[in-house]
Amino acid sequence: MRWARYLVDGRETFGLLEGDRLADVTGDPFDGFERTRATRPLAETKLLAPVMPRTFYAAGLNYAEHVREIAESVGMAPEIPKAADIGYRAINAISGPGDPIVIPADASDQIQYEAELVAVIGREAKRLTYDNCFDCVLGFTIGNDVSERSWQKEDFTLWRAKNTDSFAPMGPWIETEFDQQAARTKVRLNGREIIDFPTANMVHSVADFLVRMTRYVTLYPRDVIWMGTEGKSENMVHGDICEIEITGIGRLRNPVIRASG
Repeated sequence: MRWARYLVDGRETFGLLEGDRLADVTGDPFDGFERTRATRPLAETKLLAPVMPRTFYAAGLNYAEHVREIAESVGMAPEIPKAADIGYRAINAISGPGDPIVIPADASDQIQYEAELVAVIGREAKRLTYDNCFDCVLGFTIGNDVSERSWQKEDFTLWRAKNTDSFAPMGPWIETEFDQQAARTKVRLNGREIIDFPTANMVHSVADFLVRMTRYVTLYPRDVIWMGTEGKSENMVHGDICEIEITGIGRLRNPVIRASG
């Protein structure tokens, strides 16, 4: 099942993607829903980020090669996280499929993508175990954790580097039947494939995060957990098109523009 969130006559609604059409529902996948008879072409519908989260969690360093790349960029020795270590992002950064990634006029030229699997929480959860941890997950979507690398070195909290408006595109929908072990994550810039890695090749698994996090915090419906990225990113510039594809979910595509002032 694929859940999408989109605009109908200026109103936000949820629906089910069935082939190349969207079937409208009343309600939503988090609090209950009923199907309606209304459908509409996917190609003619403006998709939004598939969920606006209550809390936006992010695993900053969760793939070994990326840990080494980031350490090298800041002149430090790489340190693989010993446990599932989570951080936070700001929801103002979230945008949807097709929305532009807007580079501020005073940003450097070091604007880079980070392709991430995103777990979407569907049920309240506390003190999960490895046996039941996925019971709280509605499904998975795709995120692009856009990063301004010069600000990343300057800002202790990453408040600009990761949380600038439009720096967290997410979508295109939520896939409820996702096989992580069979999936690959790919990044294309202007149609050129740059990164390709096994999605499940994480230092700490989705289950590791769910179990450890819920010892201390309660997860709520609509929360999202971005699972980190792999590989070495290139810089994006005005006019680029960035695409992230994860097997079994789909493709998140966003243009890049630089603000004029």
